[in-house]
Amino acid sequence: MAGGTFNIEGGGKHYEGNITLFVIFTCVVAASGGLLFGYDIGISGGVTSMEPFLSKFFPSVEKKMKNSGDGNMHQIIHASSETAIHAGVPALMLIIGSFFLPDTPNSILARGHPNEAKKVLQKVRGTENVEEEFQDLIQASEAAKKVEHPWANITQPKYRPQLVICCLIPLFQQLTGINAIMFYAPVLFKTLGMGNDASLISAIITGSVNVIATIVSIVTVDRRGRRALFLEGGVQMIVCQIAVAILIGLKFGVSGVGSLTKGEADFLLFLVCIYVAGFAWSWGPLGWLVPSEICPLEIRSAGQAINVSVNMLFTFVIGQAFLTMLCSMKFGLFFFFAGFVIIMTIFVAFFIPETKNVPIEEINTVWKAHWFWGKYIPDDSINDGTDNKGRVGL
Repeated sequence: MAGGTFNIEGGGKHYEGNITLFVIFTCVVAASGGLLFGYDIGISGGVTSMEPFLSKFFPSVEKKMKNSGDGNMHQIIHASSETAIHAGVPALMLIIGSFFLPDTPNSILARGHPNEAKKVLQKVRGTENVEEEFQDLIQASEAAKKVEHPWANITQPKYRPQLVICCLIPLFQQLTGINAIMFYAPVLFKTLGMGNDASLISAIITGSVNVIATIVSIVTVDRRGRRALFLEGGVQMIVCQIAVAILIGLKFGVSGVGSLTKGEADFLLFLVCIYVAGFAWSWGPLGWLVPSEICPLEIRSAGQAINVSVNMLFTFVIGQAFLTMLCSMKFGLFFFFAGFVIIMTIFVAFFIPETKNVPIEEINTVWKAHWFWGKYIPDDSINDGTDNKGRVGL
């Protein structure tokens, strides 16, 4: 059953399709994985704000929280137990959904079952008229089979822009400090003098801002372009981080001893929320989108592997180092992250061209016209006959 119609665009082509129950069900199952990830971050953030954890691993932070009562701690532990039970719901949905979701048409084609692939495509689109898109999928599948040595390919000079950007964008994404702040939001706010409930509620507020701002990015990214969101979000994060550093520095100094009034705590939460919003409509989604847009078929697998690996590596590094850095650097930690945001904003301004509405087969034209990357792109790589081979219709 269809819930409406729309045109699916890709490389200048329009494919007929409907919003089907199959698509909605797939989105729900996929969202269950996101809920599990959100639970993991949320419950971990709650655990790191508990006194037993802090007394074991971060006693210097725990000393600043001696005024917290045992009753409140038992309430947090009880709430965490209930949250763990609730987390079983999306996990169960994910398990059940996996039994009903078929493979993608691309995957089925790659295994040599074109008839089955066409039936799945018709089911996904909610229409029998999928012949044009299906033929494009076949061409893309055949082109993919011809790709050899993607890791060797990406080291060639003509792919230097993709190699550098697939390394630096995920690195910069983590050096914004977003994961550290979101992961440790409860303990951060408690360290600044907020109570157990206030710190957890503040973390929920920043998480909600993250979701809403990401939706803003989805709506505006193809209107305003990638560079505009990168640059605006970067400036927004720089201003907020510097303001947070100044506020904490004035109230707590280098000794880390001090307190916040209710108004000052609310203003701090406001600054963190504006910072989170700036990240969520810029470096958050675009850190994944831009690397996926710039890698043609012959290096796509290598480029995406580099992007994800660098991102996960520095997620781990920042997560491990944040609390130690917070205890030693105090308010200077926010100047530290602000400095990197300045560097990455300058990098975007000078080295990342606009990729909005640029088909993958024309991306070399963009690099060739760039003031810096153009020297790496040979003339024969422009419009070299790879028409639509880098695009997959789904």
